[in-house]
Amino acid sequence: MRPDNDDDDAGIVKIHNKNKSPKGRGKGPRTNSANSGGNGGRSSGINDLAAMHSSGNYALAVSHIVQALIAAHDAGEGLNFTALKAKAARSHKLPGVPRITDILSSIPSEYRSRLLPFLRQKPVRTASGVAVVAVMSKPHRCPHIAMTGGVCVYCPGGPDSDFEYSTQAYTGYEPTSMRAIRARYDPFGQVRGRVAQLRGLGHDVDKVEFIVMGGTFMSLDKAYKDYFIRNLHDALSGHRSSSVEEAVRYSEHSTTKCIGITIETRPDYCLKPHLSEMLGYGCTRIEIGVQSVYESVARETNRGHTVSAVANSFRLAKDCGFKVVTHMMPDLPNTGLERDLVGFEEFFENPNFRPDGLKLYPTLVIRGTGLYELWKTGRYVNYTPDELVELTASVMAMVPPWTRVYRIQRDIPMPLVSSGVEHGNLRELALARMRDLDLPCKDIRTREVGMKQIQESVSPDDVELIRRDYVANGGWETFLSYEDPAKDILIGLLRLRKASSVAFRPEISEVPSSIVRELHVYGTAVAVSGRDPTRFQHQGFGMLLMEEAERIAREEHGSAKLLVISGVGTRHYYRKMGYELDGPYMSKSLCNISAAMVSRG
Repeated sequence: MRPDNDDDDAGIVKIHNKNKSPKGRGKGPRTNSANSGGNGGRSSGINDLAAMHSSGNYALAVSHIVQALIAAHDAGEGLNFTALKAKAARSHKLPGVPRITDILSSIPSEYRSRLLPFLRQKPVRTASGVAVVAVMSKPHRCPHIAMTGGVCVYCPGGPDSDFEYSTQAYTGYEPTSMRAIRARYDPFGQVRGRVAQLRGLGHDVDKVEFIVMGGTFMSLDKAYKDYFIRNLHDALSGHRSSSVEEAVRYSEHSTTKCIGITIETRPDYCLKPHLSEMLGYGCTRIEIGVQSVYESVARETNRGHTVSAVANSFRLAKDCGFKVVTHMMPDLPNTGLERDLVGFEEFFENPNFRPDGLKLYPTLVIRGTGLYELWKTGRYVNYTPDELVELTASVMAMVPPWTRVYRIQRDIPMPLVSSGVEHGNLRELALARMRDLDLPCKDIRTREVGMKQIQESVSPDDVELIRRDYVANGGWETFLSYEDPAKDILIGLLRLRKASSVAFRPEISEVPSSIVRELHVYGTAVAVSGRDPTRFQHQGFGMLLMEEAERIAREEHGSAKLLVISGVGTRHYYRKMGYELDGPYMSKSLCNISAAMVSRG
């Protein structure tokens, strides 16, 4: 399946061509740099850094930075943190600037919470209110090889590729892949390492969402899947569990909360048994590899499933309460710009699709793939850079306000790409083109309050509740949000669904029921017990959205019960509002509410 980042090309051979003679097929990345022509210079560099970090001048530089930060804070003055680090390094004759982790650890406790927001590295990592931790399962073959005889024509990686230590659809050189390889694909080690890294960068990591990447996880044997998910939960709780059920129980009470799990899958591994299994894991969101809405393109690229299977998987998943994020690939063989645009319009407007989220992965030509052979012989040509920017801008302009564009282009090292995307900032270029054409961008991510504050330094003033209704996948969807319409800022959202008539989960089908598929208040992540009046989490927006959802479910849907697909770590939040555990869901009877209202009347 498509990842959240990655791709490959001449693979290991091409990278080694920079400094070495080609050795044939590589074994995937190791802990040493694949780009180095030897380790002598690198070892010297490491020794220099180690000496710097242990020197007295280094400690003085860190102290200098901390004192300057405190003085600026007490005086209410602004400060250029990057310039301050550079100045301290020069003053104390250091070969590099002090590490953020050392600066953070040297700040007195009484100043730490006040200075932390100004020092946080890569603030986008938690701008949406949650720390995302991506993990990878072990390398395994694509499940449709047995049926189709091979992988998709554009797909790199996997045990049979030049990158045989990488998972399917990855090269092993993506950040998530490299962390997984360093941990030997151990899920516990991957989580502990990434959480420590995020904390070291100054982020609150009290709320974690996992993304399980690396091929089609649901095609693996049950024993391995259970082992993997159990260790994700245990890595947060610190408990060593013997079953998934035990791990989930301890995870529910962990200080670091698992607020959701996302699993990448395919339409043919998103059927009733798979969905029920994922619910038991605490999964709340599914990423489905779709790539194209055209049957001919799916067939010619060897996808191994039909487009009708895509529509069926969407309906089944949404009826279970899952958020559905899709991976789409413009510029596939035999499409063209006009056909691509028509396909995306169909994808957003046709009730059989209408995803909750999108990852847009323009096609890349990677050595070792079938597409590489087509490209090498002139039978496939990518869009030009300008055409790709125009296409991306046009697609972004189509995105409805209830859809979030999670990512544009994969995080693949450019030396591995033979042809395709040439710019690493495709989203920025597309948004700039939209501004030139005066096209509004309504996707969720662009409007999130945390993103707006980071990128545009604007905050909301007049916030109001906005409601949007639409039909999708046989059900009635209501998208509730708190927004500042004048500034186009989104503070929080809720997805409410009246399921289709063929919903199969007994918790939903036995009595008339509605389900909350997502509740999210945006803004920089705040510790679960904390309350910061300058941020928007824990300020009551979530409870207000739930109250409106209960009213709609009771009065308009005619439902007797409202369910929530809740992350394991957020169950206590719903218990405070009167919800109880109901299978894998949290639920509340709406009949009692109606009776109470009648008695009060």
